Amino acid sequence: MGEKNRAGATFTLDELVRTIEARAEASAEASYTRSLLDKGPTHCARKFGEEAIEFTIAAAAQDEAAVRSEAADVLYHLLVALRARGVQLSSVMDELGKRSAQSGHQEKASRTKGAET
Repeated sequence: MGEKNRAGATFTLDELVRTIEARAEASAEASYTRSLLDKGPTHCARKFGEEAIEFTIAAAAQDEAAVRSEAADVLYHLLVALRARGVQLSSVMDELGKRSAQSGHQEKASRTKGAET
């Protein structure tokens, strides 16, 4: 199913967050992550958007390997953008947990109503 690490466990988003945190402490010359963060949240958000578009194109028209590769890019850049804004993955997961208590249609309707008021 998922890629196994050296200990035989499946790689997780929490591990990716820890990797991003560690690389954020390096210099921009040594770390792509640090170089993204140094450019600020707006740049990180734009980079995420570019990756999301590439994923969309791959998902619509390319093979599984391309979709997998672009999905990995999306997840990485999403987590970097969250880091740039100071948003913890755990808070995003908490939000998803709250939303899972109702159907997607109900959840979407509740957000639409709230946005109009």
